[in-house]
Amino acid sequence: MINLSKEMKKSAFLFVTYIAIAFYFFSCSSTNNDSISLDEKSKAALLTSINKFNTAFQKGDVTTLANMITSDYIHTNSSSKAIRKENWLNYLHKRAAQIQSGDIQVLSYKMDEIKTIFHGNSAIVTGKVTVITKKDNTLTENSYRVTNIWIYESGNWKRAAFHDGKIK
Repeated sequence: MINLSKEMKKSAFLFVTYIAIAFYFFSCSSTNNDSISLDEKSKAALLTSINKFNTAFQKGDVTTLANMITSDYIHTNSSSKAIRKENWLNYLHKRAAQIQSGDIQVLSYKMDEIKTIFHGNSAIVTGKVTVITKKDNTLTENSYRVTNIWIYESGNWKRAAFHDGKIK
């Protein structure tokens, strides 16, 4: 039996609840989900969007990130409660200032082991993110399992939700 802390249980519960609500919402958005189907070009554009998003995150490009998330974006890390778009953008501004000043260097931000499932105009994306940072002359490498929900709206992919769990 795995022994999880109360905070981890709460985080997992919130994430599962959000996923269930999101799927309910997406399934109710159309009486015939088959009528909303993406062509192969639109599906392929998702990977391009993910790469653009990850590059912007590595560089601290808050403007690009803000334009690539939905208005009701929700972000959950394994070590904190879920936060909404405004709070995540506030965090990104602080992080960008640290990157610009050189206090933090993001030497590598790589997402691999990507798996995608499409549902109408949405996609669930899972993968592994490995990050190498340098702060105070100390290199740190962390790896995370991530789940993202992406929505295709007005010809663009936008990230609607994020959750991670640290694995290293």
